Amino acid sequence: MSGPEVVCVGETMVVLAPDGGPLEHAARLTVGVGGAESNVAAGLARLGHRAAWVSRVGDDPFGRRVVADVAAAGVDVSLVTVDPDAPTGLYLKDPGPDGTRVHYHRAGSAASRLGVPDLRRPGPAGARLLHLSGITAALSGTCRDLLVSALAGRALPGARVSFDVNHRPALWPAGRAAPVLRDLADRADVVLVGLDEAAALWSAADPAAVRDLLPGPELVVVKDGPVGATALPRTGPAVFVPALPVDVVEPVGAGDAFAAGFLSGLLRDLGLRSCLRLGHLTAAPVLAVPGDTAPPPDPGTIARALALPDEAWTEQAPVRIRGGSGR
Repeated sequence: MSGPEVVCVGETMVVLAPDGGPLEHAARLTVGVGGAESNVAAGLARLGHRAAWVSRVGDDPFGRRVVADVAAAGVDVSLVTVDPDAPTGLYLKDPGPDGTRVHYHRAGSAASRLGVPDLRRPGPAGARLLHLSGITAALSGTCRDLLVSALAGRALPGARVSFDVNHRPALWPAGRAAPVLRDLADRADVVLVGLDEAAALWSAADPAAVRDLLPGPELVVVKDGPVGATALPRTGPAVFVPALPVDVVEPVGAGDAFAAGFLSGLLRDLGLRSCLRLGHLTAAPVLAVPGDTAPPPDPGTIARALALPDEAWTEQAPVRIRGGSGR
């Protein structure tokens, strides 16, 4: 069997969520699994790519649950290390009238022990893409060393490196995160960042300002929620594609799904407009469900949506993904 086409690195945790209402009044909690990088790996696997996930989990029931769930999505988990001396991370969702808050219990987790040696293994060799996230930088010094090494030393020769900024204020404040994340992002080949993140971190007011702050990458993708997303290559014009109208149930995980769709387009050598469309098509189903992931539209639906003329994109594409998005 061929090795992975894509390698995603980062922590995945068990998620506890109340069946309804705020956490403090919950009588029952639903157990799930969530992690930005494994979400991207799962999304890419569902789109037909060979994706592997590199991480660490505890030698505990939650660790076994995490590995089983990620594997069930079609992701190669052979590069996951089971750590007998540290627990699997945990977070809780707390729905409220102003959105869902997240409470982390991940300090000292097994994944916080990720480090440079976790990528210096034969399994990932030959991958075309290495996907990293700013979340990892906030977990520990060794995790940050892993990112610096992967970005500066190109841990997987020949692989493009994508970096999703993914600032988590609950892990570290913007003032401390801003210079670190900017430095890491500027070393990547492809960067994905939300405009709201860029504004909070670097006071960037628009996609062009983000591009000016990150001159290094060959491509910067700026996501602006329900407005749309803009791809800004180092050379050539920026490309904007509007987001699809979706009745949002919960936004958690939609950015990861967008990343998977966009990166799938790059791996398939699609043009930037089609890459952005594929990102929106894979994000829409996740926005319309309470979980962190959802199956993408089927290949035929994707092909028809990618072929739509610009004037028909937001009018006809939502109808075509109706079954996948719950609309």
